[in-house]
Amino acid sequence: MSYKEFVDQLSPELEKTFKFLEGELAKIRTSRASPALVEDIEVTAFGQKFPLKQLGSISTPATNQIVIQPWDISYIEPIEKAIQQSGLGMSCAVDKNLLRLNLPMLTEEYRLSLGKILNEKAEQAKQAMRRQREEVWNKLQDAQKAKQVTEDDKFKGKEEIQKLIDSYQEKMKALVEKKKSELV
Repeated sequence: MSYKEFVDQLSPELEKTFKFLEGELAKIRTSRASPALVEDIEVTAFGQKFPLKQLGSISTPATNQIVIQPWDISYIEPIEKAIQQSGLGMSCAVDKNLLRLNLPMLTEEYRLSLGKILNEKAEQAKQAMRRQREEVWNKLQDAQKAKQVTEDDKFKGKEEIQKLIDSYQEKMKALVEKKKSELV
């Protein structure tokens, strides 16, 4: 057994954490409209809850506007109600058989609160990565105690694990910085 197997176990877990953070950051409103802002809003239709993306197409024809074209006209009222209750602060206008959402300009106070949210989400992802690193490190130590891995390989593994963690933290930092720059 090689220390590389332990490092290889960690890589897909870190990638999942990074992708999750990426998805969470996409849901945070910036000065640009994005379908990700509304696609996961739960809409109650016919007594069941559906994510908005399952009830219609979502597009962004302008930087401050989202257009929702429901698959069925009967979805318009429940979608409108769900958007109003979502707390996103968007005005919703029904235009024949579609909904137009206009994003208001971001206030400085709202920008600051979004910056805090970005930092919190990044910190949660870092904590998840630390837990994953600890799990793999503990497995590697157990393997060394069981004489499946040499002590030199254990420390080489620790270095490789840390390099992997560092590279993902750099990617996360760049992602958060990019998102913060969109808040302007």
